[in-house]
Amino acid sequence: MFVRPTKIAALVALMALAACDPAQVADKVGRRAADTVVRPIVSDYVPAGQSEAATRCIVDNASAEDVKALAQDIGVGAGSRTVANVLRIAAQPGAASCLAAAGISGLGA
Repeated sequence: MFVRPTKIAALVALMALAACDPAQVADKVGRRAADTVVRPIVSDYVPAGQSEAATRCIVDNASAEDVKALAQDIGVGAGSRTVANVLRIAAQPGAASCLAAAGISGLGA
């Protein structure tokens, strides 16, 4: 019996999709949304060339609860609470270590 390569590829793709954890997918989507909220805030505090790395440090080290709160501000201007949350996350040990390793200052404590 001969199985066409396209059928094999389709089967592999289907298996890969079935293996996706819905919680991981939701977390990834939330972090992408949070990224779009964090980046403009960060750009007010660090040079343009550092804003992407700083955003990544903050979003990658944000808790799931923080990500959810940040993502709620997508499409609207960030208010003072959102700015405070971003700065609070930046000051936490994981994010602060990431920022320091990237040579970024001006965020966090």
